[in-house]
Amino acid sequence: MLLTCSCKTDKPSGYSWSSLNVTATAYNSVSNQTNSNPHITAFGDSLKPGLKYIAVSRDLLALGLKHNTPVSIEGLDGLYLVKDRMHSRKKNQIDIYMGLNIKAAKNWGRKKVNIAYGIKKEELDK
Repeated sequence: MLLTCSCKTDKPSGYSWSSLNVTATAYNSVSNQTNSNPHITAFGDSLKPGLKYIAVSRDLLALGLKHNTPVSIEGLDGLYLVKDRMHSRKKNQIDIYMGLNIKAAKNWGRKKVNIAYGIKKEELDK
């Protein structure tokens, strides 16, 4: 279901933007939340506190939320990049990277949010 997103960001041109309602949780780069190498994503990117990254459930990959897709999240400023993917049991969900700040991740909790994501226009023309 596509919706409008009242996300706080200037979306760059050159993209076609779509909106979606998803469940959003948060995660940290600590081994008990990820794996034995918590600073490397499933795509092979390095995580560093302060970066605006998200992980997406695998069903969202098919909608265009693939590696490096820019995403605006309702309630948060700026653009986030898809840099990780979640376990296959997760559906219609994003996980917001919150560095080492476990308290911030717990305070975020689990909530439904609208997101807007951009797909490069030249990719749509293929």
